[in-house]
Amino acid sequence: MPSLNDAVLLITGANGGIGRELVAAALARGAATVYAAARTPRTWDDPRVVPLHLDVTDPASVRAAVEAASDVTVVINNAGANPPTASLLDIDETDIAANVEVNFFGPVRVARAFAPVISGRPGAALVDIHSIASWYAFGGVYSASKAAMWSATNSLRLELAPRGVHVMGVHMGYVDTPMAAHASGPKLTPADLAGQVLDGLEAGRYEVLADDLTRQVRASLAQPVEALYPELTAPAE
Repeated sequence: MPSLNDAVLLITGANGGIGRELVAAALARGAATVYAAARTPRTWDDPRVVPLHLDVTDPASVRAAVEAASDVTVVINNAGANPPTASLLDIDETDIAANVEVNFFGPVRVARAFAPVISGRPGAALVDIHSIASWYAFGGVYSASKAAMWSATNSLRLELAPRGVHVMGVHMGYVDTPMAAHASGPKLTPADLAGQVLDGLEAGRYEVLADDLTRQVRASLAQPVEALYPELTAPAE
């Protein structure tokens, strides 16, 4: 099972609320180095943190990150973006493509680029941060892109297992970050989510379901579709 002690991590989207907590949690568990990757790297107050420019939508940027972080053992695909609307009918096609580029092609691109780097290394792991939206289509293209990434994670898990790389997916509802500022109801703290992510990784889990709602939605996938979407059978007004 992967261990964070003396691990070398690359965390995408490291400047965001979840990313910052993942960096802090990894350091607290003994990580030797954390490459804090973002489109606009920031400074950190720990010498073990290496700010790294990375735009997951740019293949050249990803290649440069591989060269700069060639000692990585654990990759955490955390970068993501919200579309301007949750409607698949009203959204501009350019915005559809842009969201899929960040939430699907970006993490797949990072995984493919770093797979040769981490394969065969002790404690090698790939972690993909998904969402409850992987299974519950409330977010338009956001849900579609997360569902596609869930499928990609399953494929990567099968391909990378023979190479000694553990692949884990993380699913959760709302997290108390600016991306979820519009949402009401219960929210995980970024620190709680980060702790669950690293607990799951060190326990060798394949999936982390971070809250009760996510666990309920995951269980409902075996039921008829109207059980997940009861509004389909609601009387017309």
